[in-house]
Amino acid sequence: MTVVSSKEFATKPAKYYNLAVNEQVVIKRGKNMYHLTYAPLPVVKYPEQPILEPDENLRNAITFDELLERTYEDIHQMFVNK
Repeated sequence: MTVVSSKEFATKPAKYYNLAVNEQVVIKRGKNMYHLTYAPLPVVKYPEQPILEPDENLRNAITFDELLERTYEDIHQMFVNK
């Protein structure tokens, strides 16, 4: 276990972070003691998603421009039929 003052830790933090990988590091500040703990990031694996082939829904889809045009037509009809 390595005990270091907060001033020493502030001047060389990388040294003590690297040291914490293999042993306990305690930072002493006044009457308080802080334990530096190493915790590696977990490796997250996502399941593979199957690649889908184009189907009937994709063939029936419209583009954003078509959607926008139809929306403008619907809004216009709302005010005309009022």
